[in-house]
Amino acid sequence: MTDAPHLLIVWHSRTGGSEALARAAAEGAGTAELVAADAVTPRMLEAAGGYLFVGPENLAALSGAMKEMFDRCYYPCLGRLEGRPYATIICAGSDGENAQRQLDRIATGWRLKRVADPVIVNTDAQTPEAILAPKTIPAARLAEARDLGAALAEGLASGIF
Repeated sequence: MTDAPHLLIVWHSRTGGSEALARAAAEGAGTAELVAADAVTPRMLEAAGGYLFVGPENLAALSGAMKEMFDRCYYPCLGRLEGRPYATIICAGSDGENAQRQLDRIATGWRLKRVADPVIVNTDAQTPEAILAPKTIPAARLAEARDLGAALAEGLASGIF
């Protein structure tokens, strides 16, 4: 067994899209710790070697639960995570860019190092009914999430990051 730092996948989902993407990434990573945003603690963040943050964009921002996780953990972790790798997956109805920017600003404050291009999965949900409906993520996008999880876990295990 290796003592390589592990990948922490933090996720939040309202309609299942972000959860499906997070679970696919965890499947690809193999040994990742998959934790819902409301259960994440500063200790978990400090113990991890790298991070994949997966969440929805709601009303042109990070979902409240993802933002609350960052609010709750930001200051206890400040000065303790510098240089650790991170990547992101945002599930959005049409855009996702603002949630991505918001998350990157938080990661910049922690001095994390982005190691993969942002992934934004647009579901094209535009009506209230479509926005609130359970999401089905296309197989190709789930495969992309699996590949990202595998790449992050391998990078941590091999010491690339």
